[in-house]
Amino acid sequence: MCDLMDVSVHIHDRISSLRSMLDLAAVELPRNKIKKLGQELSVVGGLLEQFEKCVGQQREELRHLKELEESFKENVGGVQHMKDNVPAHMPKKRGPANGGEAALKQDEAVQPAQQQQPVRKSNKSCIRSMDVITLPEFESIPQYMRGRVSYDQMNAAVQSINTAVTAKYKILHQSMKTLNNHTRKLHQRFKEQETKDTKGQNFVVEEDIREFSKIKVDKRFQGILNMLRHCQRLREMRGGGLTRYMLL
Repeated sequence: MCDLMDVSVHIHDRISSLRSMLDLAAVELPRNKIKKLGQELSVVGGLLEQFEKCVGQQREELRHLKELEESFKENVGGVQHMKDNVPAHMPKKRGPANGGEAALKQDEAVQPAQQQQPVRKSNKSCIRSMDVITLPEFESIPQYMRGRVSYDQMNAAVQSINTAVTAKYKILHQSMKTLNNHTRKLHQRFKEQETKDTKGQNFVVEEDIREFSKIKVDKRFQGILNMLRHCQRLREMRGGGLTRYMLL
């Protein structure tokens, strides 16, 4: 990289020397002085060329730095936009709670014993949930079926259905003695809605969604249910005057 300051100082010194010689123009100069003057002019010309070359290189570097600055600003803007518009349905990473490391070590110590005597988990206590719709899945839904429903609205409905399923089966898994009057009535209703075909399955009806979520069960919601069936997230089972939405 050229040092423009050094080149500038050198040129200034040369020009000062030439001015001193030119001040003697009225006096007849010896031949050797005239020769030296010509040499100085030649050197100054070379320095000016070098100076112009350095200036050109600096301009090119400045242009490149400006391009990098614009690219950096675009990247920062894109990251900020992503940060400000994170979909509400995206899962959040949970950090370890207080004493998490100690609990992890304790789990590791207990793990060999658990491997020797595997514990059988009852399917009865397992509550299923519906996976969020991915963007490619959403875009694969026919336009006539999507209508004006947005990607975020569809996944908001997924979260509402999951909320209703979780709330319903938490009540079903509790002992009747621990329930209050309202939840006891709900427990009874849930049991009455079960059939031999729903055994081992998790399902909700529209009344459950109204009970446990804030989403509006209207014509648009019915359209979202159709899209969820299209994406193989649930299926309908009718009977007894009810439409059961079973999670797949």
